[in-house]
Amino acid sequence: MKTVKWGIIGCGSVTEVKSGPALQKTPNSQLVAVMRRDPAKAEDYARRHNVPKWYTNAQELINDPEVNAVYIATPPSAHKEYTVMCAKAGKPVYVEKPMAMTFEECNEMISACQENQVPLFVAYYRRRLPRFLKIEELLHKDKVIGTPRHVNCVLYHSLETRYQDPQQLPWTVQPEISGGGIFVDLACHTLDLLDYLFGPIVSARGHATSQQNAYPAEDAVSMSLLFENGMHGSGMWNFGSHTRLDTVEIVGDQGKITFATFGDGPILVYDAHGLTKTITVENPEHIQQPLIETVIKELLGEADCPSTGATAARTTWVMDQVLNEYRQNHKPNK
Repeated sequence: MKTVKWGIIGCGSVTEVKSGPALQKTPNSQLVAVMRRDPAKAEDYARRHNVPKWYTNAQELINDPEVNAVYIATPPSAHKEYTVMCAKAGKPVYVEKPMAMTFEECNEMISACQENQVPLFVAYYRRRLPRFLKIEELLHKDKVIGTPRHVNCVLYHSLETRYQDPQQLPWTVQPEISGGGIFVDLACHTLDLLDYLFGPIVSARGHATSQQNAYPAEDAVSMSLLFENGMHGSGMWNFGSHTRLDTVEIVGDQGKITFATFGDGPILVYDAHGLTKTITVENPEHIQQPLIETVIKELLGEADCPSTGATAARTTWVMDQVLNEYRQNHKPNK
């Protein structure tokens, strides 16, 4: 493979700026085909992004001999099916986050790709965003907070208007499509980043509830974490608050670092006496491009991508640990 020629299954909003253009702008990469069930939307995307071919059937895109790698950008409920189809066709897969509906589905995807000797990558792009690489450097190279001891994650915001009409709910809060609610959609980014910075989470315990009963999925989650390296963690996600707060606080024996998972706000570094550094690192225009560049390089045999099926499955496992009880008590037929 000299050039990675991509096909996208599910060319929705996430592909407009975050990822699709990156497949075209990265060296040795081309976007040659897209698929969407709605023919008008598929054709429109192809026209606006100068993509030569469009399909309304995923298998037809996968079978296209010019397509030699597939980006699956559908909601999570279709990730396993399309990944297995790509694996059987012998085509590498780059799949959106969260990786799948459950940890069990993640393992089925990994097995299918291993059996067919197909690489599997997942779009946890914070593993290569410059601002988080800077945090990695501060923690592990510069050791500005000494030995990390605890991490605390908080994300809350108000009930958005789009979640208030039960007849027009976005798929992100329909568990049969997303696997959960806004927690699943957003917290996975933080949890995967922590896995990258500190290694696997080996124990996760917590609670999930629906405090507002605005939609079928959970809207409040709290958890405690234990990392393989012995570090502890805690987290709280609530989507019925009066305002918005997004913060991750990493506490060490010589200081702490705080930052937001989303956006490109400042990284704050503290020692025992107070704030010592304020660091700002802007995000790139196409936020997935740094990670996509590593996918391309691995497919060309030049380097490794840090976000694989194996790493991404660990994040789904953590979310499953906390959501299992809620899911059991809120099955669709109850």
